[in-house]
Amino acid sequence: MPDPMMYQQDDFVVLEPNQQEQFLTTSELLEKLKVVLAHSQHELPQELQNFSSVEEQANYLIDTSCELVLQPGQYLQWYAVRLEK
Repeated sequence: MPDPMMYQQDDFVVLEPNQQEQFLTTSELLEKLKVVLAHSQHELPQELQNFSSVEEQANYLIDTSCELVLQPGQYLQWYAVRLEK
């Protein structure tokens, strides 16, 4: 039986064009996605337009995706990582 810890998503590495990689917690990633989504409502993929709030859109992305492409060359990618102390 798989260890439930394998499905735990506490930290993410976030990649953006022309930026260094960032390590964010789930709540930090949620806030970052909310800001990006709030400024890009007219450019969103159809699947995100079905949600009534930016928070719902951001949560959906965290749960189901690892990339948001807004325009060619403008994207945000995130991958769950396990950070060891």
